[in-house]
Amino acid sequence: MKLSSPLSQSFNWLRQIFFLLLCLVTPALVVSNIPNILQNHWISILVIALTFILSNITLKEIQYVPGYQTAIYITSTVFVWFAILLLFVMVFRLPYSRSYVMLGGVMVLLVMLLDAYLNRQKRHRIGYIPTYDQYDLRSVMKDQKFVLIEEPKLPEEPIEYLVVDLNHPQLSSDWLKFISNCSLQNITVINAKQLLESYTGRVTIDRLSENELGTLQPSYLYSKLKRLIDIFSIILSLPLLIPILLITAVIIKLESKGPAIFTQKRVGYRGKEFKIYKFRSMYTDSEEQGAQFASLGDQRVTPFGKIIRKLRIDELPQFFNIIKGNMSLIGPRPEQKTFVEQFENEIPFYNYRHIVKPGISGWAQVNQGYASGTSETFVKIEYDLFYIKYFSFSLDFLIFLKTIKTIFTGFGAR
Repeated sequence: MKLSSPLSQSFNWLRQIFFLLLCLVTPALVVSNIPNILQNHWISILVIALTFILSNITLKEIQYVPGYQTAIYITSTVFVWFAILLLFVMVFRLPYSRSYVMLGGVMVLLVMLLDAYLNRQKRHRIGYIPTYDQYDLRSVMKDQKFVLIEEPKLPEEPIEYLVVDLNHPQLSSDWLKFISNCSLQNITVINAKQLLESYTGRVTIDRLSENELGTLQPSYLYSKLKRLIDIFSIILSLPLLIPILLITAVIIKLESKGPAIFTQKRVGYRGKEFKIYKFRSMYTDSEEQGAQFASLGDQRVTPFGKIIRKLRIDELPQFFNIIKGNMSLIGPRPEQKTFVEQFENEIPFYNYRHIVKPGISGWAQVNQGYASGTSETFVKIEYDLFYIKYFSFSLDFLIFLKTIKTIFTGFGAR
């Protein structure tokens, strides 16, 4: 959830227009002159303008969830849109200025990083009504200035925002009148629960949480679009994917006895079981004693298995599951039936996570890593519920960027 007052929104619009003009004019002054660029290289201008606009829209969308402002996500976002637009220009052989486009792309990245830095420097005055006692927002949002409001009137020092549990049963008519008056005075009123979800990326397991449409069903339209994105992404990645699959399979066969591909029954979409494919990263007798969680320093993992698990290469055969329709690129990780039955008895509405297709990567994986027991699974479910509630392209895109980071850092691998 964004913290932005109407006045700051207007200022942000002006700042974005200035940044866009800066990205368009600076390369023209360096590599040529403005009349020449406008006359002969309007495609170049369009590429830079669209890169800026689409990157801005994407980053503004994903700032509803935590972690968006770090440099790797901004850099990746700009690079992805720039590459897509440049590829389009090259495929259709449209005329463009290489020097202008390259310098313009660098300018877009620099202003996006500068914009994120300026946003992080803001310290807002947030008034809060002490009714939401399940969590202390002050401990989560340490970079903000909180002002306690103990009676229904504004404090002497002005506040920009008012945080309150709007569903709290003990809010009196005086408090409700005060809250509505704050809205009339351009003080942004924010539901404390929504703000907490935004900053933690988790939905607490106290009740089922409806999405922005007021239903428990994820967007039907985006579910269909997501399927097309999955298939298209796999087709594009095949030239890179096939050599990696072949080399990995050969090394696994040479290292230890057993098949290169490991199959296992998992519980997926709508609670139905399916056969999942993975590269074998453990010795063949690793589960003779039954299903068990992977742990740090797990002796069942082969030396090469440790490498492919850290780089997530062991998950690549699940592209076949995606083609078959069992899985998606992004979604909650599927579990074995033994664990599902256990968690359904221990965790409220655990099976609700099966309302979307399981994925190779997910919101819980990029924020928490692998869960190794019931207590960690509680937290994992809170991440899964957040994903289901905010099921959208912008969240999937953020998970994609975070997945790139986890591949390079090995975060959560076991």
